[in-house]
Amino acid sequence: MAATPQRHFQKPAVFVCDMQEKFRNAIWQFDKILLTTQKVLRAAHTLNIPIVVTTQNAGKLGGTVAELDPLIADAVVSADKTAFSMMRVPEVAALFPPLPNPAAQKEKASEVVIVGIESHICVTQTALDLLARGHRVYVLADAVSSCNAQEVPVALARLRAAGVVVTTSESWLYECMGDAGIPEFRDIAKLVRETGANTKLALVELLSKM
Repeated sequence: MAATPQRHFQKPAVFVCDMQEKFRNAIWQFDKILLTTQKVLRAAHTLNIPIVVTTQNAGKLGGTVAELDPLIADAVVSADKTAFSMMRVPEVAALFPPLPNPAAQKEKASEVVIVGIESHICVTQTALDLLARGHRVYVLADAVSSCNAQEVPVALARLRAAGVVVTTSESWLYECMGDAGIPEFRDIAKLVRETGANTKLALVELLSKM
């Protein structure tokens, strides 16, 4: 008798880092990372993956862009910060505690995917802090950016060398599922088809500097 299909990721989470209105015209290819972020969040709802959202100094830089509001309404944490790392927000840190040894990491590590800005500052510091706590970290190359395009490949190369998995949104989606037999597969496959043109556009533009 065949085993029941199981997801590959057992403790996934989506981090949305500082996708704020004030940055819309400052960040290289902001509109493209917004498209990818929307796709990732739609998938998170289908797969029931917890979402963590931050803003950076919202009093001065404004809130999260309106396009994401319906997709982050049920975030498990939605917090403002002045620190660059999302992991320095107490509510976030409490959800992803340090795992002191390989046995704990194997059993309890979360698989955290990060989207947002800026790739070389808040995204990098958040990813490194999660790694230091023993969690598995994925950064989507078609969902992160910076004001200066040249910063992005440098940041991604640093993260890759540190142990972060730098991948694409579609690759992450299928790795997260791991099996076409899970109940949500058809809905995710439909989402991938529906967003295919936007995915190609984001890949062409964002990966041109890599």
